Amino acid sequence: MLLAIDAGNTQIKWAVFEQNTLVKKEKTTYNDWTNSLKNILINFSNIKNIVVSSVGKLNKEDFFDLYSTIEIEFISKESKFPFQNLYASPQTLGIDRMILASGAVLQFPNKNRLVIDAGTCITYDLIDKDNNYLGGAISPGIRLRYQSLHNYTAKLPLLTKQIPKQLIGNSTDESIHSGIINGITMEIDGYISCNLKIYDNFIIILTGGDAEFLAERLKNTIFANSNFLLESLNQTFQYNQQ
Repeated sequence: MLLAIDAGNTQIKWAVFEQNTLVKKEKTTYNDWTNSLKNILINFSNIKNIVVSSVGKLNKEDFFDLYSTIEIEFISKESKFPFQNLYASPQTLGIDRMILASGAVLQFPNKNRLVIDAGTCITYDLIDKDNNYLGGAISPGIRLRYQSLHNYTAKLPLLTKQIPKQLIGNSTDESIHSGIINGITMEIDGYISCNLKIYDNFIIILTGGDAEFLAERLKNTIFANSNFLLESLNQTFQYNQQ
């Protein structure tokens, strides 16, 4: 069994895999991650490997007590990936985006792929059918947009995400919901449509914490999978073991 750990910007997500089958998943805060890890290892005592993707908040030293009993691998820029990285500044490309690109190549061979990760930020990553990573885009996610409107204005309230009742908001709250949620869906649909004019044989993968919330509001055909990063992490680990 393999434990995949995705240490993101705001929380840690876990998934236990038996080969390519996801057996269990959960998420935790950084404050409670050690207790959560202990419970997982107790409940799944046959875990032999741990693979970690971290944006920088978890390090190898955090797992020091486990190294004598479990093989632990951090996926880094020095790991093997099934694509050629054509990013102009490859040293600045986030490891989470590289793992998503890896999963797209391994799961969907011989296609042009656009991976959209709707989390703290919304990232867009394009990998062509020849397995060249071309780049993409980064914009604020849903929560960041709500927080920004509240933090950088004098009177706008801090709201939680909510599907707007209509396009034209007839109150301040409804105007905020419309501006953020409709704005994001129009952004994503627009980005997809522009790429569809350039590439054929195209698959769009939507993932991240807000994937399910956004999926039904998008006009373009997408493959929505909120577990795609964890699955890609598992597959990237297997790719590096070959």
